[in-house]
Amino acid sequence: MPPIIFPVLLLAHILLALALFVPSLLLPFTFRARRGSLNPERLGGLARTLVSVQARGTTWIGLGLALTGVGLVAMLGTSVLRQPWLLVALAIYAVNLGLAYFIQVPRLRSLIGLRSGSDPRWPALARRQRYISYLMAGLVGTIGFLMSTKPALW
Repeated sequence: MPPIIFPVLLLAHILLALALFVPSLLLPFTFRARRGSLNPERLGGLARTLVSVQARGTTWIGLGLALTGVGLVAMLGTSVLRQPWLLVALAIYAVNLGLAYFIQVPRLRSLIGLRSGSDPRWPALARRQRYISYLMAGLVGTIGFLMSTKPALW
């Protein structure tokens, strides 16, 4: 197998892993009280792209992520699955997926189309979504730290 395949596969895996969370991480920051909310007819380019990726792209991104992960394990061998840092990173990734799927996405969908003046709770709800995004970004950063330093956890 050509030596260039591993770095390309690893880069694709990292980019797909980040792409799976980027809409959930960034979309809450497009909610601004002075502009109202994400009215689908008045979305900016970035917000429209994030909503589109979240609505239609997550299945394909997830499939690509799974395939590149299997490819990496096939190239490195199954012994890599016994590394404590990888097991912790995978557990954190699962928690992050759960946060995105069960908390962040449903709440974002409920905020889309609302105007800041239509519901007095809107600013607090939008702020809460940003806090969830901070948590998710911290978890992604922790995964990046674990995968780059590969610490001996036990």
